[in-house]
Amino acid sequence: MLNSTLIGALPCTLAAPPPPPKMEINSMPEALQLHAQTLKSGKTQQKSLTNIFTFSALSSNGDLTYARLILHSIPSPNSFHYNTMIRAYSRSPDPIKALHFFLYMARNSPTRPDKFTYPFVLKSCARLGLSHQGKQLHGACAETGALSVGMRVHEVVKEQRIGLKAHVSTALIDMYVKCGCIESARRVFDEISVNKDVYSWTAMIAGLASHGKCEDAIDLFNQMQELSIKPDERTMTSVLSAYRNAGLVSEGYRFLKTMHKKYGVWPTIQHYGCVVDLLARAGHLSDAEELIKKMPIKPDGVLWRTLIWGCKVNKDMNRAERLIDHLKSLKMDSNDDCGNLVLIGNVYASAGKWLDKARTRELMNKRGLVKPPGASKIEIDGAVHEFIVGDSDHPEAEKIYAKLDEIEEKLREEKYQPKLHEVLLEVDDEEKAFQLSHHSEKLALAFGLIKTNPGTEIRIVKNLRSCEDCHAFMKVISKKYHRDIIMRDRIRFHHFSNGECSCKDYW
Repeated sequence: MLNSTLIGALPCTLAAPPPPPKMEINSMPEALQLHAQTLKSGKTQQKSLTNIFTFSALSSNGDLTYARLILHSIPSPNSFHYNTMIRAYSRSPDPIKALHFFLYMARNSPTRPDKFTYPFVLKSCARLGLSHQGKQLHGACAETGALSVGMRVHEVVKEQRIGLKAHVSTALIDMYVKCGCIESARRVFDEISVNKDVYSWTAMIAGLASHGKCEDAIDLFNQMQELSIKPDERTMTSVLSAYRNAGLVSEGYRFLKTMHKKYGVWPTIQHYGCVVDLLARAGHLSDAEELIKKMPIKPDGVLWRTLIWGCKVNKDMNRAERLIDHLKSLKMDSNDDCGNLVLIGNVYASAGKWLDKARTRELMNKRGLVKPPGASKIEIDGAVHEFIVGDSDHPEAEKIYAKLDEIEEKLREEKYQPKLHEVLLEVDDEEKAFQLSHHSEKLALAFGLIKTNPGTEIRIVKNLRSCEDCHAFMKVISKKYHRDIIMRDRIRFHHFSNGECSCKDYW
């Protein structure tokens, strides 16, 4: 349930570019004023322009668009300037532009990529591998998706033996994990012959946990201990995620209780969140609630929401409604309002309290809150295609829906029954079945079946948690069409093969 305790929290130590000249700029108005003075002087001042550029690109109150303008005015931009732009875009809302700069640097610029370039390029690939927003990739990357670029970067890394650097190897592991290639991530990890640091171990442990290889993740942590490598907070989060994803309740709870004494790491709210989620999923709702009340850290709305979700899954509606009243009494951050209200509405719908759900929806409308639609992305021949629930805008929509009709016919042969309870709307069963059949990941899958050769692996990224019906659907399709399907939802990765899922139906 807590996305921050999963893949999003993967550590990745990135090497910074060489330090820029000392900056004496504190705001964009100052940067603009200095730039104006430089232009008026009529002299090319590389140092001043670099100062303005660096502040605009990297400062929290800078302006990336302006940084690009400055970059074009610098007479002889060097690797520091390009690496700075790649670094800035890798952490921006638009990481695809980091790849634009990388491709320009690799193909057209007299300045070639160096050891400081690759970690931020790989970070951008990793972020795009998980990205849930944006349309098809444009510009310099129109021919390629994040994984394709990441693999090309890996080839260059191997050619230049940059992979021997621990921070680059960790970035490669992170990229492959987030793009769904856990085997490739493990190969990179195993190839680090010496000086594996805590970040590399943690990235690999977290990756294994998120891909359902929880026992392997725990074994790797034990190997790390045998080598006397001191874990950090993120390592603990990764191990707890493994216990949580495997449903190992007593082991995960014991690990939390002994963390500080055994490993010298004080539990944080992320660690408590993992265990609350573990207890709630397993139906230990009273224990989860007691843990929240007794933990030494003030609980936030996310923790309570995790427990409420567990109540919904385990059909303890009395507890869920009591906790909803408590959640409503909290002063919620505006960023949490939408998630809280969507969950509350879903709990009411599950209990058949349609009037209460309608009131919740009305409150969302008054606050201008909109639940994001389900969206799924699939990469075909290097191009990334995105579908939303009920999408009819795709150029090949007619073929996609025809393929879905074919799939549904095959499912009927298998006596597959849609999970109608997943549709939390007051409509008849026929409409519920129609709603389920148009979920975004099903559209992406149908497109993948059309566009790829038989036996080819299909990879899908979804922005929301996969519903029970779509999960069961993917299992059946993997067997019926003899396809391996890798789907990443908001929680974790699911590897479907021959009618089974790596999560063992526990997610």
